[in-house]
Amino acid sequence: MYETTHLKQKLKLFLIILFPILLTQIGMYLMNFFDTIMSGQAGADDLAGVAIGSSIWLPVFTGLNGILMAISPIVAQLKGARDEDAIQSSVKQGVYLSVALAAVIGTLGYFALDPILNLMSLEAEVRHVAKYYLITLGLGIIPLFIFNTLRCFIDALGKTRVSMIIILMTLPFNIFFNYIFIFGKLGFPALGGVGAGVASALTYWVACGIAVYIIVKVTPFRTYSIFSDWVKPSLAAWWEQLKIGIPIGFAIFFETSIFAAVTFFMTVYDTNTIAAHQAAINFASLLYMIPLSIAFTLTIAVGFEVGAKRYSHARTYSYLGIISAVLMSVLSGLILYIFDDQVARMYSSDPAVIELTRNFLFFAIFFQLSDAFGAPIQGALRGYKDVNITLIMAFVSYWVIGLPSGWWLANFTSFGPYGYWMSLIIGLTAGAITLYIRMVHIQKKQLATSHT
Repeated sequence: MYETTHLKQKLKLFLIILFPILLTQIGMYLMNFFDTIMSGQAGADDLAGVAIGSSIWLPVFTGLNGILMAISPIVAQLKGARDEDAIQSSVKQGVYLSVALAAVIGTLGYFALDPILNLMSLEAEVRHVAKYYLITLGLGIIPLFIFNTLRCFIDALGKTRVSMIIILMTLPFNIFFNYIFIFGKLGFPALGGVGAGVASALTYWVACGIAVYIIVKVTPFRTYSIFSDWVKPSLAAWWEQLKIGIPIGFAIFFETSIFAAVTFFMTVYDTNTIAAHQAAINFASLLYMIPLSIAFTLTIAVGFEVGAKRYSHARTYSYLGIISAVLMSVLSGLILYIFDDQVARMYSSDPAVIELTRNFLFFAIFFQLSDAFGAPIQGALRGYKDVNITLIMAFVSYWVIGLPSGWWLANFTSFGPYGYWMSLIIGLTAGAITLYIRMVHIQKKQLATSHT
């Protein structure tokens, strides 16, 4: 990161940071994408099992990862304030915290997995795949959380290309591991959807190993001595990160868990409907990587400018990101509308699943537009370290307004399972509107303060 003085410079720096983040996010999501695609080729039960497993894991992971994401605004603001020593200490404690969180979630998952699956009306084979997909995936939780903390540190320094390189190096491993464990190659048994969990866990270890090596060996990361000059874990330092991270994590959890809740309600329908729902969500989520990457970019850029007390510059970055995301969302909507059949056929050869997937993709056009508006605003607010009010807004928008509306539409109108997708559109739109109001309030308040 560096200081910019006019819009052209800001746009250039914004794109320099954004492009590697986008490739990184696409690369990370492609791991889940290939898990789903390759599991679907193993059978509808495997696709549905991975769908259920992913719907349980995704909100938990993204919520906890939101806590770890607090490192980004912390480091970005410290970098803007040129406090290098504090950066080193914050990242070290962040690594400790990531290991502690991974241990906690692994322990809770051991006891909670069966009760959660028992709440769903699943066919026996689908339940088996979902359970053991999650168990095998859990073997990679610790390296995954460490990697995400290190990645936030790398990105907050503005070195987003490094994260991109790590993911692009890792992705082929994921495809290779999927191939041998899902389909039983090179002497390994064919595990179907469960093999996707094994592949993901091994991939997380590879990604973490590469990230650690780079931070230890490559400048400027090595100057921070993250993995040397060890200090003791500090509960006070953890609390400083948690005060920012917990609201971020819960806000993300409330958003992602509505998708899990929708999948949960979908279990009353047949396996084809579950499989089609997962296929459509999977591809729409791939497109979501664009506004999500813009959100991460804004956290870094806005945090840097706020740390340097250049509040008008922070506001400029915010609107630059929002406009970019909305324009890209319009393009994404056209892709979904024109190529719906081709997208559906990537996931299944079953005509019934293909037709259902196409129908779900139509609804995805609208909710990804709301996401394109709301996600960048979330990223900007994290850069301001304004996270507590947005937590409440997320809960009300997704769980008080969105999901109940979808449940009513699904059960008391002709929408059927598509009513739950309406809940996504309603919840995400409500969230985007309230987040925008909050961002404008924060910006006006900070600009007024800077003029006094």
